[in-house]
Parts: sequence; structure tokens; C-alpha cells
Amino acid sequence: MTSPFELHASAATPITPVTKSTWETVKASLPAPAAQFAAANGFVGKPGQYLALPAPDGALAQVLFGLDEPDDAGRDPFRPGALADLLPPGVFAFATPPRDPELATLAFALASYRFGRYRKTDTERARLVPPPGVDIERVIRVSEAAALARDLINTPANAMGPEELAEAARALADRTGATFSCIVGDELLARNFPLIHAVGRAATRAPRLIDLTWGDPAHPKVTLVGKGVCFDTGGLDLKPSGSMLLMKKDMGGAANVLALAQMVMAAGLKLRLRVLIPAVENAVAGNAMRPLDIYPSRKGPTVEIGNTDAEGRLVLADALALADEEDPELLVDLGTLTGAARVALGPDLPPYYTNDEALAADLAHCAAAENDPLWRLPLWRPYDKWLDSKVADLNNAPSNGFAGSITCALFLQRFVRPATRWLHVDIYGWTPTAKPARPEGGECQAARAIYRMLSERYG
Repeated sequence: MTSPFELHASAATPITPVTKSTWETVKASLPAPAAQFAAANGFVGKPGQYLALPAPDGALAQVLFGLDEPDDAGRDPFRPGALADLLPPGVFAFATPPRDPELATLAFALASYRFGRYRKTDTERARLVPPPGVDIERVIRVSEAAALARDLINTPANAMGPEELAEAARALADRTGATFSCIVGDELLARNFPLIHAVGRAATRAPRLIDLTWGDPAHPKVTLVGKGVCFDTGGLDLKPSGSMLLMKKDMGGAANVLALAQMVMAAGLKLRLRVLIPAVENAVAGNAMRPLDIYPSRKGPTVEIGNTDAEGRLVLADALALADEEDPELLVDLGTLTGAARVALGPDLPPYYTNDEALAADLAHCAAAENDPLWRLPLWRPYDKWLDSKVADLNNAPSNGFAGSITCALFLQRFVRPATRWLHVDIYGWTPTAKPARPEGGECQAARAIYRMLSERYG
């Protein structure tokens, strides 16, 4: 995307951040005509309130913009992102730094995103001079990766199938010097990935396992696994049309691990990175997997299909088993896995699961610092028995309907050794209602928080 920043500006229109409590002080500093103009327009510094003040010659003199109070429980650190849509074309700079200059700058960049593959988007937009002290290279690195995730998710399934997702990963590998490989179609069976094959075999577009590696083999191993279901009909347990409408986003886990990988590689973190993406389409055909079918898994346990619409955990199971064989220092998986997570926490707050207390605490800290919210849920052992099957080692979908996100995490845990430091995040990957810095559509979720954590550990 076109850069939203002006790094070498000789002049810029000032943006004055205001809160309701500081408005009287700011108003007193304005020329009398400007203060009168603000009063006539009802400006009082409410969060998100915007006012362009004219100069005597009619030009734009400065902009007033309302921010949340520091102690406001509902304050949004990304509030300054709204300026990207409010400001006219031109160059702007904050007259006084916002409360968190780096988050404000990142918010502006994230808000400047447009998905322009199928129609023209704005050609000329406002550009921001970064506030002093902001690590603008990091902001650009993160925002460009977020744009990659959004582009992949927003692309409709007819143009973003397993092959196209693999090509996106290959292009990222080519840009970064990573190594790329891919196992396709029936070769999955020959290489012992039976669950990935079972989910994807009914589609006309062959399933595959994408594998990307980067970094010094001597560095600590970090493996990212992303759910790449490019479209999910639900299989023979067919989704109703309303539930199927947004299923182009069911590869949001894959999109976000690719975005995270791009951040890691662009920053040159000192780790050995591996990215695994099982890329499939869960389709309906005569050879589709059926309810109560039983399949082996790469790790060994047999899986009874309680519901063909619980397919994401199946493809992740084989990929996690492969990742765990390499004994990584950290194993992370992301996927758009359960409606239960949305019912419990809504679209903006993905749950995460881990048995590692230090990892959980680090991630919570980084999520808050990045304004990339996450909430820990438990790997509750008493629910593990709900995965029992009478005829196989486990069932992919308990029939009682309770704790769907937790039981999904418990299912995935069966394919990771107990000693492995493992993190599972059940993301939504979509913003249903636009907010500052978060336009409606595909979203980069959890990747920024995890990137910050990896930066602090391996930077």
C-alpha cells in the first residue's frame, strides 16, 4: 500500500489532541476567531470529535481532535486512527504528542489500509509526519504485515484457494530469502498427513501442506501453524447460508501466521522460524468425509468424525504433530476455529490457551501494550473426557455443545507432547463493524501481540 507517512516534510498542518478536561486550556490558546468558530461548531473535545479550523485566508490552519481521558475505562488507544479517514489530502503532524505516540502512529497506518483488488480506492490521502521518538521502521513493518493478512482474508475464495494461498507463501519466501516447499494432493497420504487429506479431498482444488523455513538453524526454533481452510461449507454437515457467508475468512489463521512471519523476518529476529499451513477447502462431494467416519492421524491416535464442520482442528492436528517432531522451543497455532469463542468473548477478543504460566503472562503483557487484545481461557482437564469415542481414540466434536473453544483446544493438545511450550489462539480474523484503525473486513489478530513477545525474547 502507499505509505501513509511523510518522513521529510518541510511543513505540516498541526493536529492538536484534545480531551474534554483539556479543552478549556486549549481553547484559551487559540486566536479569538478560532475559539469562536469551535464554539459555534459545538466542539468540546469529546472522543473522536474532529474540527478543521480555517486560517484568515480560508486555508486550513489546524485540526482539533478529541481523545479519550486517561482514566476512561473504555478508552481506545487506536482513536487517532480515525484521522486517516477524516483528514483531507495533505501533510499533517501532531502539535503535541498523543499519550502513546507509537500506538497513535500505528493506528494511522492501520486505518490507511484499503482493499483495492476489485475496485479503485482513494488515490490521494492524508500523510502523517511521525512524532519524535517513534520507531517508524517498526510501525511500517507491522502495518505492512497487517495489510498482507487483511488482503489475504479479504480476497474471495474463488481467487484464494489452497494453491493461491501457497503462492502467497511462496512469494513471501522469495522476498525474504526463506525456503519454501509444499506437499500436494495424494502425496499427503504418502507422507502421512491423513487428516489434512481427508478434509480437503472432496474439493476440486487439491489440499496441500505449505512449509516455509527461515533463519539460522543454530538459533532457537519457533514454529507457527496456521489454519488454512480457504472456504468452509461445513462439509456434509452443511452450514446454513448465513453461517457460510463469511467463510472466505476461514483461512485467517494462515493469513495471520504469514503476517507474523513477515514481521519476524523483516526484523531479523534471532530465531529459526518454521511456518506450517495446512491449506484445504472443506467441500461437498461424493468422496467427502462423512459423520462417524474414522481416520488415522499423523501422530497415531484414530479420530472419529463427530461433525464434518469441525474440520479446522483436524488439519491443524496433523500439522501440529509434524511441528512437534522437530522439538521447537515455542510452538504457536492460530485458527478461526469456533463460534463458541465468539459467543463467549465476541469478535474483538480472541481466547488463547497454554499450560506455560510464563508464556501466558508474557503474552498478556504484550497484547495490552500492542492494543491487540487477547484473553486467556483454561485447558480444563475435566472436559477432556468429552472427546472420548466408543470406537476410536477420540472424537473431533463432542455432542453436548458445551465449551466449544475449550474442547477444541483440548483436542489440539492431544497432538502436542506435554513438554512442548505450546500456544493456541482461537481468532476471528474479521472486523464486523468498523472502528478506528480497524476497517470492516479481514483483520490481523494476535499477530502483533505475538510479534512483540518474540521481539522481546529474540530481538
